[in-house]
Amino acid sequence: MKAIGFVGTGAITEAMVEGLLAEPAYVSEIHVSPRNAETAAGLAAKFDGVTVAADNQTVVDHSDVVLLAIRPQIAEDVIRRLRFRNGQRIVSVVATLERQSVLNWIGADVDLVQAIPLPFVADRQGVTAIYPPDPDIADLFDALGTAVQCESRKEYDLLAAASATMSTFFGVMEFTTEWLEKNGLDRSKGQAYIAPLFASLAQRANEPDVMSFNSLTSEFATKGGLNEQVLSDFEENGGRQALTAALDRVLARIEGRN
Repeated sequence: MKAIGFVGTGAITEAMVEGLLAEPAYVSEIHVSPRNAETAAGLAAKFDGVTVAADNQTVVDHSDVVLLAIRPQIAEDVIRRLRFRNGQRIVSVVATLERQSVLNWIGADVDLVQAIPLPFVADRQGVTAIYPPDPDIADLFDALGTAVQCESRKEYDLLAAASATMSTFFGVMEFTTEWLEKNGLDRSKGQAYIAPLFASLAQRANEPDVMSFNSLTSEFATKGGLNEQVLSDFEENGGRQALTAALDRVLARIEGRN
């Protein structure tokens, strides 16, 4: 890829630029819009390969691949004002937008891919769902961690819904730390224990021999032991039901059903 441009300069743009221009750099030329002047200037000061464009149209004109990283509330207005080239590669990282709507707003014969990059791309540890499959765009996100190419919009929407569990993950850590503190353990000690514990569990889950997460529940739960007891209490007290209901609701929102 020769030149990449970002329309919108928020947290995800910043994370992607950080990852793309890490050593070794994946790309040498990046154009960013001046929308968030402080973030744009900071990236330009940090990386020689970053140029702050005069406006969004300049980003589009100078980029082979354009990433749309704007808030969904203003997406239509921003995109309709831009002139894209036929055959240009466009990646939308705008959550909840219908692919066909974005194509209609663009008004040119472009190759449009949707993606869900997460903040971890800054450290090249992100997993990014993309739709439709595109080897070149997959290579871009593989450089930032791992790309998962979705064969259908349904697959893409399901992974988008699953990504909404991130705050819940940290919520479980916080609830456990609060419980420890309530029962007399200094909070700093609780955090110092819980964070690496969860990190180690996530690392184990990502190892190639793991065929299912259910197998890990057995591996870490001795029959009649403490881990089995907590999992059993979680399920019997509605934990699984609450999580499933929350995922159903967020999927409905993503699909525009509520």
